[in-house]
Amino acid sequence: MLGDGVALPQSAEVGAHVVIHDGTAIGEHVRIQDAVVLGKPVSLGPRSRAAREEPPPLVIGDGATIGAGSVLVTGAAVGPEAVIGDQVHLRERSAVGRGSVVGRGSSVENDAVIGADVRIQSACYITAFSAIEDEVFVAPGVRTLNDPTAGRRPEGEPLRGPTFRRRCRVGGGATILPGVEIGEEAFVGAGAVVTRDVPPRTLVVGVPARPVRELRPEELG
Repeated sequence: MLGDGVALPQSAEVGAHVVIHDGTAIGEHVRIQDAVVLGKPVSLGPRSRAAREEPPPLVIGDGATIGAGSVLVTGAAVGPEAVIGDQVHLRERSAVGRGSVVGRGSSVENDAVIGADVRIQSACYITAFSAIEDEVFVAPGVRTLNDPTAGRRPEGEPLRGPTFRRRCRVGGGATILPGVEIGEEAFVGAGAVVTRDVPPRTLVVGVPARPVRELRPEELG
């Protein structure tokens, strides 16, 4: 199904049972695999505090790939040459930068910003208002959180997603708590629960995560 105002370039590859909603902007040489939904309208619950203004259309940059069964909500943006894996969900006002990869079954919530050349592996949860800078690596099953009250925030108190600074690495199954900053080139061990900021170029492990040592130059790549 092709909505109103959608210009589908001849160079685009489109699989079976694809739905493209009104106004979606698709670049050259984009690959859209089977059962993808592009530009899905925003749907908020009656108690949601998320912004209700109508977002701009979904934009997909040149050469991007959208994997089978993925759902991209209107207002999201996918950069050139990015790869969105199978069954990924991108919410409104989220952004995925040039050349980045979002792995199978991952969820990127509203207002999350992912930089260039980021690698997010399968089954990750990137919460609303997260910021992930360039060249970050996020291993499978990483969870990020943005509400320290678990749903009981005072009226007007903003959500605070974590920040991943440039080239940091987060091991599989780690949990990053609201507002935490992972420093540039830092390394979070698998399964860690990160409750405090991680200094740059530092290895942290455990529950709660604690600094072990500074990373050696040869470990920084």
